[in-house]
Amino acid sequence: MKLGFGLMRLPMLDPENIDIEQVKKMADSFIAAGGTYFDTAYPYHQGKSEIAFREAVVKRYPRESYTVTDKLPMFSIKKAEEMQPIFDEQLRRCGVEYFDYYWLHALGNDTYNLSEQIGAFEFIAQKKAEGKVKHIGFSFHDSAEVLDKILTNHKEIEFVQLQINYLDLDDPNVQARKCYETAVRHGKPVIVMEPVKGGALANVPEKAEDLMKAREPEMSPASWAIRYAASYDNVMMVLSGMSNMEQMNDNLSFMKEFKPLSNDESEMVLECADIIRSSISIKCTACRYCTDGCPKKIPIPDLFKLFNDLKRYGRSQEKKAAEDHAALTKESGKASDCIKCGKCEEHCPQHLPIREYLANIASVMEK
Repeated sequence: MKLGFGLMRLPMLDPENIDIEQVKKMADSFIAAGGTYFDTAYPYHQGKSEIAFREAVVKRYPRESYTVTDKLPMFSIKKAEEMQPIFDEQLRRCGVEYFDYYWLHALGNDTYNLSEQIGAFEFIAQKKAEGKVKHIGFSFHDSAEVLDKILTNHKEIEFVQLQINYLDLDDPNVQARKCYETAVRHGKPVIVMEPVKGGALANVPEKAEDLMKAREPEMSPASWAIRYAASYDNVMMVLSGMSNMEQMNDNLSFMKEFKPLSNDESEMVLECADIIRSSISIKCTACRYCTDGCPKKIPIPDLFKLFNDLKRYGRSQEKKAAEDHAALTKESGKASDCIKCGKCEEHCPQHLPIREYLANIASVMEK
């Protein structure tokens, strides 16, 4: 099955604790439907994602029944001697003796240069030679030019994980189409992340949803986004960061026996992209990398979502936005608390001007 279970946005009992029992049920349904590919990373859920994978899958299924991807966090590593302890900790958290896939996490120009300086490519290649890793690759957020440079210099890389969705296809920051074409040119299979753009393509404007429903009344907006990404010939796997059983069941309903989009359907989806693009103020994927290390503990993606909803739905959303904002910031930082240190922007894969956006949100939502 071409659907991968992304463990970035797991169901929560509260802001700190993952709902392990629900994750177990989701994993059971996924594996029963033929799914094998699980994707986690060192910072997901502050390290609890890897542990949740261990509890829900590793302790309950034979090793040959699943594959797991984990990643070396190049955005937080500074020195070569940090890599081995992190790798060992990841094996312990996940409860496995080896990783099927192991990536350098979120490479861009700066993290690529760091990776070269500290020998990160050599590190993951050595782990493969030791049998601790089966396949090596990297996830990527930058220009096609940078991707081409990396793949030219590192032919040992087997896979590339790219952000591909129909909204970001020709976005100048994401360059999804150009990056995909670059991977194809180098003969590297692609794993897709953010096919639903952090949920933005699961909740689309009414005009776009009407176009989708006219084609397939029973198909969800998310299904069109995931099927669109999975329809590319060189895509090996499409990750979906599922947060509840409803999302799992929906994804399995159309990916268990996957049918690529027709040319007409692809054109319809790109027409929806134009409608959606005009309704989004801040193109955030809610990956939450920006919140790591925020000295004021500002829930940046949540504030962005509130602001986008307010802009999309106008006055009808004002009361709810005010209530949600009050609840959200009761025990967290407000947008106006930002001290403009820039740590968030250093970690943002979308290269968003977060400090500027927070200042705008403060002026609108903290009147």
